[in-house]
Amino acid sequence: MTPPATEGVTVVRADNLRQVYPISKGMLRKPDLLQAVSGVSFSVQAGKTLAIVGESGCGKSTLARMVSLIESPTDGALHLGETNVVGASADQKRVLRQKVQLVFQNPYGSLNPRKRIGQILEAPLEINTDLTAAQREEKARAMLALVGLRPEHYDRYPHMFSGGQRQRIAIARALMLNPSLVVADEPVSALDVSIQAQVLNLLADLQKDLGLAYLFISHDLGVVRHIAHDVLVMYLGHTVEHGEKNAIFSQPLHPYTQALLASTPGLAGSGPAQQRIVLKGELPSPLNPPKGCVFSTRCPHAVERCHVERPTLQTLRGRQVACFEAERLATQ
Repeated sequence: MTPPATEGVTVVRADNLRQVYPISKGMLRKPDLLQAVSGVSFSVQAGKTLAIVGESGCGKSTLARMVSLIESPTDGALHLGETNVVGASADQKRVLRQKVQLVFQNPYGSLNPRKRIGQILEAPLEINTDLTAAQREEKARAMLALVGLRPEHYDRYPHMFSGGQRQRIAIARALMLNPSLVVADEPVSALDVSIQAQVLNLLADLQKDLGLAYLFISHDLGVVRHIAHDVLVMYLGHTVEHGEKNAIFSQPLHPYTQALLASTPGLAGSGPAQQRIVLKGELPSPLNPPKGCVFSTRCPHAVERCHVERPTLQTLRGRQVACFEAERLATQ
């Protein structure tokens, strides 16, 4: 396979992406607005991995659906290569969807149990290309070898494989159209720990060989430390910290990032994050987010300003952080 993009070239760029869902309250009543993603910006280059992390409900999977063109953003711009997906025609989106592919969380539910593996792998080619049956089979068999499976697996059914093998098949299917971006939504969370390492190493090898860009959605910071180049931390639809992985893991500056790392044994950084931080209270509803900083209701460092004014991202110590107290915390 030919690398889909030259390393260093920007594959995807999001500018102030927003996703708002209207929630019906019944006839003749104005719907509530659920703020799922609120102004998230990032870019991913060929050969690099951006990890999106945060608690359940933070908006990371909604972000993945927008980037993979399953949903259209309510507002903002999303560029795949040089094309802005927002406002693109149906024909343009059909072509763009071939450049970004998904690897789902559950390897047991993402493969059709009635189809042989060869049929599953060839389906994207049958729908999107003019290749002959022989050419499709040749490419499917080559892809099986690329992800570490044997030729005889071509004629078997999904139930005949382990979870790790099924996820390898799902990865192979995602690569059949030579995408430049792979969106991996919790791709190893359903696997045993020993198998997780094998799949992560496979993803890293494929990235190196093919120049792939990954948008990696995960709640497991140990997995993120292994595979990511950059990390974007989300809370209630907002970016709270965004930067190079080593900078964030060695010295997290946002209190929420500190709490995430402190809750994972062996990952706490320097400074305040060395002490275990226990978050109090429940995650606020995205239907009624806090007026000021979205993390202010649970933050151990919140001051009066945090409850009335929303912080914007500022550059500090090699990353972006949205916190009024970040500079003070950085010096502790």
